[in-house]
Amino acid sequence: MSDFLDERQKKREALLAAGVDPYPPRCGAERTPIAEARARVEEDPLPTLTVSGRVLRRRDFGKMVFLTLMDQSGEIQIMVQKKANEDLHRLVRKSLDDGDFLEISGELGKSKTGETTVFAASGGILSKALRPLPEKHHGLKNLDLRTRYRYLDLVANPEVRDSFVVRSRVIHDLRVLLEERGFLEVETPLLHPIAGGALARPFVTHHNTLDLELYLRIAPELYLKRLLVGGLERVYEIGRVFRNEGISPRHNPEFTMLELYWAYVDYEAVLQLTEDLIVELAKRHTADQTTQIGEHTISLKGPFRRASYADLIREHAGVDAADEQAVAAKARELKLDIADLEPGKVLEELFDAAVLPHLLEPTFVVFYPKSISPLSKACPDDGTLVERFELFINGWEIANAFSELNDPVDQRERFEAQVASRDPESLAEIDEDYLRALEHGMPPAGGLGIGIDRLMMILGGFESIRDTILFPLRRPTEEELATATEGAGSS
Repeated sequence: MSDFLDERQKKREALLAAGVDPYPPRCGAERTPIAEARARVEEDPLPTLTVSGRVLRRRDFGKMVFLTLMDQSGEIQIMVQKKANEDLHRLVRKSLDDGDFLEISGELGKSKTGETTVFAASGGILSKALRPLPEKHHGLKNLDLRTRYRYLDLVANPEVRDSFVVRSRVIHDLRVLLEERGFLEVETPLLHPIAGGALARPFVTHHNTLDLELYLRIAPELYLKRLLVGGLERVYEIGRVFRNEGISPRHNPEFTMLELYWAYVDYEAVLQLTEDLIVELAKRHTADQTTQIGEHTISLKGPFRRASYADLIREHAGVDAADEQAVAAKARELKLDIADLEPGKVLEELFDAAVLPHLLEPTFVVFYPKSISPLSKACPDDGTLVERFELFINGWEIANAFSELNDPVDQRERFEAQVASRDPESLAEIDEDYLRALEHGMPPAGGLGIGIDRLMMILGGFESIRDTILFPLRRPTEEELATATEGAGSS
């Protein structure tokens, strides 16, 4: 590698010595995207145009050099002939490497073999690459290397680049679908004085000027519901949330969440909205509204199955969800680590182990125990349950929603119980300002959270959340740790 770097560095220095800027501040002409250029090859007369992009391959035949140039839209062949432009021909032969960015102007046409080609008349280097691209035949396959060096992954694997284009379009479509239904997009704080809105460990930071401990948000929920109090009846936010928890194929400490709140409806309306959104996205972004994840082919056509939490526990674990002793005994039978866990947590562990593997097809699980749903409204006919649902696909939680608790007295009691539990994933203190807002009156409402990254796992058929996040968190290499330590020591 050091030889490659030395050789490329010498080429850079040679360009500078010849008066050629290897990193010019701007392109010389208006560029045509490569896909558009390729589409114009049947025009009569053939156009003269300018394309620019990264050089992927070179074939040097002396007086004639063929290049493959790539931009985001595609690839095209470039023919550089000595008789057409000696200076450009010399540049391409002596100073150009795979990975460099190049601008080429010339007539569009076809080579003798019928390949769409730009016959170069002029051009120049736009950016000199001092490191080579991944080996062109084998590419970049190792998942850790692909996420560690995502910029190379995007170059080496066009399908990866395409998947992130689809992700952007899915988020755009979500915005359009919600705005068509009267929802208003808003922004709420990322820095919270009190961690709340979900059960998770927060990341802690400090504001120096105010000498104030703050938390990166684990959910925007409590701020969005303040907006319902203020009279905004349909609000949503798409943004990052942060949870100081483990990393797995389904978990990354920072991820993207859609949360929405809808006044004057309950969980039933939100459930139907959730199904409508996912079915519509599947129509637009999957083949035949199905997805293939591993060996499982899953239909996203709807209507989705509905089943109660208690019925699924009974079906797959063989116990009554309300019987704490039976639930604990079954958990121990399955060798689950439930030491020091409260009954609600034990039930969740049992559900995850015994039920989730069976929820491959889209399934709305409804009527959760009140003990594990601190922000949900209780069912009117059974105070031990709440009007809550979660959507599971391929055994993964995709959405969580409920009829929102708007009774400030009930909410205070549940907050107090959370604080008293000393659970590290629960509330550490009561959000008095949120309770004050509820005391001013919040309309009945339904709320919904959808994990965008997991949704993309479903739509794209991915088995790891890292395939849906451009730069997932990863453990630093020993080299990176050593560099960081040296930097800290020198400062």
